[in-house]
Amino acid sequence: MAENIDQDIDPSVPPSGTGCVECLASGGWWVHLRRCAACGHIGCCDTSPSQHASKHYATAGHPVMVSFEPGEEWAWNFATEQALAAPELAAPHSHPIDQPVPGPEGAVPPNWQELIH
Repeated sequence: MAENIDQDIDPSVPPSGTGCVECLASGGWWVHLRRCAACGHIGCCDTSPSQHASKHYATAGHPVMVSFEPGEEWAWNFATEQALAAPELAAPHSHPIDQPVPGPEGAVPPNWQELIH
Protein backbone atom coordinates (compact mmCIF):
# COMPACT_ATOMS: atom_id res chain seq x y z
CA MET A 1 0.00 0.00 0.00
CA ALA A 2 1.27 3.45 -0.90
CA GLU A 3 2.39 5.48 2.11
CA ASN A 4 2.84 8.74 0.21
CA ILE A 5 0.22 9.38 -2.48
CA ASP A 6 2.40 12.10 -4.08
CA GLN A 7 4.87 9.46 -5.26
CA ASP A 8 2.04 7.83 -7.22
CA ILE A 9 1.20 11.00 -9.18
CA ASP A 10 3.22 12.70 -11.91
CA PRO A 11 1.35 15.84 -12.95
CA SER A 12 3.65 16.46 -15.94
CA VAL A 13 2.84 13.26 -17.87
CA PRO A 14 0.19 13.61 -20.60
CA PRO A 15 -2.33 10.82 -21.29
CA SER A 16 -1.22 7.99 -23.57
CA GLY A 17 -3.99 8.77 -26.07
CA THR A 18 -7.75 9.14 -26.32
CA GLY A 19 -8.73 5.50 -25.85
CA CYS A 20 -7.81 2.35 -23.95
CA VAL A 21 -4.34 1.37 -25.12
CA GLU A 22 -4.95 -2.39 -24.96
CA CYS A 23 -8.49 -2.30 -26.41
CA LEU A 24 -7.31 -0.26 -29.39
CA ALA A 25 -4.41 -2.67 -29.97
CA SER A 26 -6.64 -5.75 -29.80
CA GLY A 27 -9.80 -4.46 -31.50
CA GLY A 28 -11.67 -4.41 -28.19
CA TRP A 29 -14.02 -1.82 -26.77
CA TRP A 30 -14.72 -0.03 -23.49
CA VAL A 31 -17.51 1.55 -21.50
CA HIS A 32 -15.55 4.33 -19.72
CA LEU A 33 -11.91 5.35 -19.59
CA ARG A 34 -9.47 5.80 -16.71
CA ARG A 35 -6.08 7.54 -16.70
CA CYS A 36 -3.12 6.46 -14.61
CA ALA A 37 -1.94 9.41 -12.52
CA ALA A 38 1.64 8.08 -12.50
CA CYS A 39 2.33 7.36 -16.18
CA GLY A 40 -0.67 8.59 -18.19
CA HIS A 41 -1.74 5.12 -19.36
CA ILE A 42 -5.35 5.12 -20.55
CA GLY A 43 -7.23 1.95 -19.66
CA CYS A 44 -10.86 0.87 -19.59
CA CYS A 45 -12.98 0.80 -16.43
CA ASP A 46 -14.06 -2.24 -14.43
CA THR A 47 -17.49 -2.19 -16.10
CA SER A 48 -15.74 -2.78 -19.44
CA PRO A 49 -15.18 -6.37 -20.57
CA SER A 50 -11.38 -6.26 -20.30
CA GLN A 51 -10.90 -4.02 -17.23
CA HIS A 52 -7.51 -2.74 -18.39
CA ALA A 53 -7.20 0.07 -15.79
CA SER A 54 -7.31 -2.52 -12.98
CA LYS A 55 -4.90 -4.74 -14.88
CA HIS A 56 -2.53 -1.79 -15.27
CA TYR A 57 -2.51 -1.34 -11.49
CA ALA A 58 -1.86 -5.08 -11.02
CA THR A 59 1.06 -5.16 -13.45
CA ALA A 60 2.59 -1.68 -13.12
CA GLY A 61 1.78 -1.07 -9.46
CA HIS A 62 0.43 2.40 -10.16
CA PRO A 63 -2.54 2.69 -7.77
CA VAL A 64 -4.12 6.06 -8.63
CA MET A 65 -6.51 6.21 -11.58
CA VAL A 66 -8.42 9.32 -12.60
CA SER A 67 -11.62 9.40 -14.64
CA PHE A 68 -10.89 10.26 -18.28
CA GLU A 69 -14.52 11.08 -19.00
CA PRO A 70 -15.63 14.64 -19.91
CA GLY A 71 -16.98 16.53 -16.89
CA GLU A 72 -15.83 13.98 -14.31
CA GLU A 73 -13.27 15.03 -11.69
CA TRP A 74 -12.54 12.11 -9.36
CA ALA A 75 -9.84 9.57 -8.71
CA TRP A 76 -9.61 6.08 -7.23
CA ASN A 77 -6.75 4.54 -5.30
CA PHE A 78 -6.65 0.80 -5.99
CA ALA A 79 -4.19 0.21 -3.13
CA THR A 80 -6.44 1.70 -0.45
CA GLU A 81 -9.74 1.14 -2.30
CA GLN A 82 -10.71 4.74 -1.59
CA ALA A 83 -11.98 7.62 -3.70
CA LEU A 84 -9.77 10.70 -3.89
CA ALA A 85 -10.04 14.25 -5.14
CA ALA A 86 -8.74 14.29 -8.68
CA PRO A 87 -5.14 15.55 -8.82
CA GLU A 88 -4.24 18.26 -11.33
CA LEU A 89 -2.67 16.49 -14.30
CA ALA A 90 -1.35 17.55 -17.70
CA ALA A 91 -4.00 18.24 -20.33
CA PRO A 92 -6.12 16.88 -21.84
CA HIS A 93 -8.25 15.80 -18.88
CA SER A 94 -10.70 13.65 -20.85
CA HIS A 95 -11.21 11.96 -24.15
CA PRO A 96 -12.67 14.21 -26.87
CA ILE A 97 -16.25 15.17 -26.11
CA ASP A 98 -17.41 13.88 -29.51
CA GLN A 99 -15.87 10.43 -28.91
CA PRO A 100 -18.72 7.93 -28.39
CA VAL A 101 -19.39 6.20 -25.08
CA PRO A 102 -19.03 3.28 -25.11
CA GLY A 103 -16.24 3.29 -27.66
CA PRO A 104 -14.42 3.23 -29.89
CA GLU A 105 -16.78 3.94 -32.74
CA GLY A 106 -17.34 0.84 -34.87
CA ALA A 107 -16.03 -1.65 -32.29
CA VAL A 108 -18.91 -1.74 -29.80
CA PRO A 109 -21.19 -4.75 -30.34
CA PRO A 110 -24.96 -4.12 -30.54
CA ASN A 111 -25.52 -6.24 -27.40
CA TRP A 112 -22.84 -4.41 -25.39
CA GLN A 113 -25.10 -3.97 -22.35
CA GLU A 114 -25.27 -7.76 -21.98
CA LEU A 115 -21.46 -7.99 -21.96
CA ILE A 116 -20.52 -5.51 -19.23
CA HIS A 117 -19.54 -6.25 -15.63
